[in-house]
Amino acid sequence: MNDNQIIELFFTRNEDAIQQTAYKYGTRLTGLAANIVRNNEDAQECVNDTYLKAWDTIPPTKPDHFFAYLAKICRFFAFGRLDWNNAAKRNAEVVALTQEMEACIPSSWQDATVESCEISHLVNSFLHRQTQENRMIFVRRYWYGDSVSEIALRYELSQSAVMMRLSRTRSKLASYLKKEGVRV
Repeated sequence: MNDNQIIELFFTRNEDAIQQTAYKYGTRLTGLAANIVRNNEDAQECVNDTYLKAWDTIPPTKPDHFFAYLAKICRFFAFGRLDWNNAAKRNAEVVALTQEMEACIPSSWQDATVESCEISHLVNSFLHRQTQENRMIFVRRYWYGDSVSEIALRYELSQSAVMMRLSRTRSKLASYLKKEGVRV
């Protein structure tokens, strides 16, 4: 079943929408959540919350890119679960990801000279100008939360090569955003 057919099931309030969504995207969503929370039960709970949120928001929302819509919801729940699980301690992987991006993205949207949606557009524009492999490495690291070793395995690169590509891409992104008027 294609995305438009599944979305139509949501619009008609047919409960098969959840089953079809789970069949088509359940594994990918679970992997996304598991990369963030590092716990299978919590990941599955985030995915179930994602299905419920999709049920509650479609309609009126009609997403153009169904998986991206679901992934955004799932990431929100996963980071919320991670915060709850680690209320008294800091997760080293999330801290590392945050520190890596602080050099090229404003740490506070209030410090930026442009709105957050504009920054998002600028980052997307920047990524589309990168090679496909560098773009995918960047997205795997900062969207999906994959570790450097996981990315190295996926793209058959050494870990140092992955770290170097990420470093260079972050540096280019910082320069690009500065050129576009974003105070970094």
